[in-house]
Amino acid sequence: MDSSKAFIEINKSDIISQEDYEKLYALNNEHVMRIVNEFIEVCRPSKVTVITDSKEDIQYVREKCIEIGEEARLSTKGHTVHFDGFFNIKNHDQARDKENTRVLVPEGEYTSPWINTIERKKGLEEIFDIMEGCMEGHECLVRFFCLGPKNSKFSILALQLTDSFYVAHSEDLLYRKGYEEFKKLNGSDNFFYFIHSSGELIGDPPITKNLDKRRVYVDLEENRVLSVNNQYAGNSLGLKKLALRLAIHKAENENWLAEHFFLLGVHPKDKERVTYFCGAYPSGCGKTSTAMLPNQTIVGDDIAYLRQWEDGYCHAVNIEGGVFGIIKDVNPEHDPVIYEAITTPKEVIFSNVLIYDGNPYWLGMGKKIPETGLNFSGEWFKGKNDENGIKITPAHPNARYTVRIEELENADPNFHNPDGVPLHAIFYGGRDSDTMPPILESLNWEHGVFLGASIESETTAQTLGKTGVRSVSTMANLDFIVIPLSKYLDNYKNFGNSLEHPPKVFATNYFLKDANGKFLNGMLDKMIWVMWAEGRSHGEFEAVNTPIGYLPKYEDLKRLFQLYLNKEYKQEDYEVQFSLRTEHLLEKLERIENLYSKEENMPEFFWKILKEERKKLIEMQAQYGKKIIKPSEIQ
Repeated sequence: MDSSKAFIEINKSDIISQEDYEKLYALNNEHVMRIVNEFIEVCRPSKVTVITDSKEDIQYVREKCIEIGEEARLSTKGHTVHFDGFFNIKNHDQARDKENTRVLVPEGEYTSPWINTIERKKGLEEIFDIMEGCMEGHECLVRFFCLGPKNSKFSILALQLTDSFYVAHSEDLLYRKGYEEFKKLNGSDNFFYFIHSSGELIGDPPITKNLDKRRVYVDLEENRVLSVNNQYAGNSLGLKKLALRLAIHKAENENWLAEHFFLLGVHPKDKERVTYFCGAYPSGCGKTSTAMLPNQTIVGDDIAYLRQWEDGYCHAVNIEGGVFGIIKDVNPEHDPVIYEAITTPKEVIFSNVLIYDGNPYWLGMGKKIPETGLNFSGEWFKGKNDENGIKITPAHPNARYTVRIEELENADPNFHNPDGVPLHAIFYGGRDSDTMPPILESLNWEHGVFLGASIESETTAQTLGKTGVRSVSTMANLDFIVIPLSKYLDNYKNFGNSLEHPPKVFATNYFLKDANGKFLNGMLDKMIWVMWAEGRSHGEFEAVNTPIGYLPKYEDLKRLFQLYLNKEYKQEDYEVQFSLRTEHLLEKLERIENLYSKEENMPEFFWKILKEERKKLIEMQAQYGKKIIKPSEIQ
């Protein structure tokens, strides 16, 4: 402590006030002091400000954000807008930078082919060189947060140093306060830490200049992420997907799960109970619409920690306190709860939308968008192109809103419960037009792990490149898995097998089409699949046993359609939707096998399930003498 204290004392008259120094010293944590000292020396900010849990400190962040132009006030009380860096359509800072987000791996250590890595020593030398003096002329904020509810076995504390007031403001909406929690560490280093700098800024509003030197490096050995030359929250907010990467590594060594999950409270109409589900869906596969189903409650929309609990179930918490959501297509018809929350007075941050007359506009919002305004490219007008002649949309397709979950009318009362919520089921959702049925239940826990590892997302006309191409996304988490997939899946298997009551696992596919390309389900039908799964999790429905899992019976779905949608569900619709398309299923197994064959030391249970499923599907083709088998035909 003495050496750390001495460094700050020598410099405090220049960059840190006595009051701010005392805030740091009050934590009685030499690890915090060492980290702050190290990065003050590297980044060389002109001022260091320590933000506690006090209203005054947090208000300072909000007001300064406006004062320096990182955000601007809008007409509705509490609403502000932020613009991330933009030079042209191909050179911007408005999405996660996958190429320059890397895991630091010691020389000679094995990594999966899916993980973007750099040798640790080389990576540290590179990023420290880039970070040298990166905060010159900037104020550095020292922040403290709690990932998960306070006073909980789930929670992990997080230290954040950033020179972006927008980042700090966003974190106030997205995470729980943690300064007082750090005092309870009693000097321990059991926390994550994140160093971020926007780097050199230009323009008004100020944006990052040197995007070519954007780096986001994940250092598992130190439980830290170093991020520089960016502002977009997916690259700069360490506590979000960057912290998920650290948590996955930590969980793998401690027999729990850190997952890309929503958490949903399901409330059946005809029962006095709430059943908690979690779910993982790749982008564009129905995650948000499932998490925000009408008349249900939301615990979280993005990241969850799962742990074994004394009651024999696994319990889960949302580690976040807010939503950083894609705003495209949020409208009063399809997303009434979110739309209401972000269009009424409360603290909301919009990013990369169009501003006209003090109001935000975005793609798919359900109302006419003005033909002029201010957006991420500056003054915008209809027909505006970038310097390369590429059309600039009024709002960015990845434009976002940030709001506290408690501001949503469907927030679950157990949102802050330190014990989390008991999980009865896990949903894994994919997108394919011709293979998987709308919903099925896994045969057992290990088969459920296999289903999660087999999620496929099919490209559409909205995606650059060829349509109909399927890509596998393990548990919809592949971008964030920093350990070998073999270890990740083995940890999954062991976690569930250690539970007295493991969650049931369901796979969904809302995008099945007929031969003419017409969707076989309506948008609201997902409510029925969820309610069938809710009943199955309580042992209330029988099911059709197939090689790929348990399918619903027609009579149960017919009743649920009537109860929840007041809609007649026809037998012929059921037969088409839930038929086993064995040839397509076998092709899927081949794709899964080819993908995971690239991974060393895959667990044996995975290959056993794949081979057994393939064998049974081939036998079914021979038994029934055809490749498409209706559920009513299955004996």
